[in-house]
Amino acid sequence: MTSVSSPASEAPVQPGTKPGLLIGVLVLSAFVMILNETILSIALRDLTVDLSVPTTTIQWLTSGFLLTMAVVIPITGFLLERFTPRQVFLFSLVSFSIGTLMCGVAPGFGLLMAGRVVQACGTAVMIPLLMTTVMRLVPAERRGATMGTISIVIAVAPAIGPTIGGAVLSSLNWRWMFFIVLPLSLAALVVGMLRLRIDSETRAVPLDVLSVLLSAIGFGGVLYGLSSAGEPAETALVPAWLPIVVGAVSLVVFGWRQLRLQKRDRALLDLRPFTHRNFVVALALYLQTVLHKSTFVSGLAVLPGGLVLGLLGRPVGALFDRVGARPLVLPGALAMTAALWLFSVLGPDSPLIAVIGIHIVLMAGLGLMMTPLMTESLAALPDHLYSHGSAILSTLQQVAGALGTAVFVSVATLSTAENAPSSPDAEGLHTAFVVSGCIGLVALVGAWFIRSGRPERTPEEVAH
Repeated sequence: MTSVSSPASEAPVQPGTKPGLLIGVLVLSAFVMILNETILSIALRDLTVDLSVPTTTIQWLTSGFLLTMAVVIPITGFLLERFTPRQVFLFSLVSFSIGTLMCGVAPGFGLLMAGRVVQACGTAVMIPLLMTTVMRLVPAERRGATMGTISIVIAVAPAIGPTIGGAVLSSLNWRWMFFIVLPLSLAALVVGMLRLRIDSETRAVPLDVLSVLLSAIGFGGVLYGLSSAGEPAETALVPAWLPIVVGAVSLVVFGWRQLRLQKRDRALLDLRPFTHRNFVVALALYLQTVLHKSTFVSGLAVLPGGLVLGLLGRPVGALFDRVGARPLVLPGALAMTAALWLFSVLGPDSPLIAVIGIHIVLMAGLGLMMTPLMTESLAALPDHLYSHGSAILSTLQQVAGALGTAVFVSVATLSTAENAPSSPDAEGLHTAFVVSGCIGLVALVGAWFIRSGRPERTPEEVAH
């Protein structure tokens, strides 16, 4: 490993190594890992019986996974500066593979839970690593198409996870969910060990332990509070507002400490990406698309829309390379907003085909927005902030997903309690979609602030 006094400016691939192959390995690894996030959700009832633990305990197999992700992702900016991409990749795949093996052979809940935490540590690192690698290896005029592939992974893998899990459970027991995934992760690990060779400069940045603790308490507390907001009070360990408040206070202190540390280039999570206007605007709109996407997380009725979202990833990315973000984000925001307001007028007697059709429109709108906004936000940054920008994007994506679900469920629940008992569920959902529609209108206005025009190439890329 080479230590230098300045941030890395480029990550050239060693001779004989194809960038397409490297990114393909990373994409496949990310797909397997993100698939693993949701594949177990369908087996929670079986696990409750098989392991003889209550439902509130077994839920930690998913909640603990997401909490670990929230704690580890902010650290990836530091990891991608301190270690080479190859070292980070090997850590990610080794952690995930070991965790998967632990889960597969677990005799009880304790080892299964530990395995899920180890899995999550590997998963949390992979998406920021993938984004950073794309930004460093792919020329500006082709980044949109490549980032579109990443959006396919982000959109499709969680959607098909429960379907694959259900197929496995129909003929095998829950352990095979891990035994089927393990060979895939080991294969990706072997290919990465043999072919992942990227020359990169690293910095011997000391790890600020206090920042790690503040990040863990902050992001972990906020995510846990938001995730538990919809739980009945009698089953909740603590009131949902308490971890949110503690987490928010910790994040304020965390942010203050990062501002101090980044003056000496020692921040755990460098916040200077927020000084770039295009990053902030694109990030804000991207998080709104995640918020809306998170309100539709289950049911076969939403599978067609989820597939549309995934299929649009690469062609929309290719269009972004030609025309820029604004011509895609504006119609996408319009379609998203229209779909949310259409959902608000549906009632108990509305046909299922209407729900499916409107959801496809919603996902098509999000598909037009996600890849351009993700690419635009990172493209606004200088090279040495790619890793921290990717970490910020991934961290806030986790929080926005939890926030979207929590807000949607809370609004629906409160509205249901206040309306007539004739059709309380319909009234609650109506109010929740009206709130979502209003947020969509804000996104539509914000889309006008996205820059127009084809993405520009940097001087370094022009020289090459």
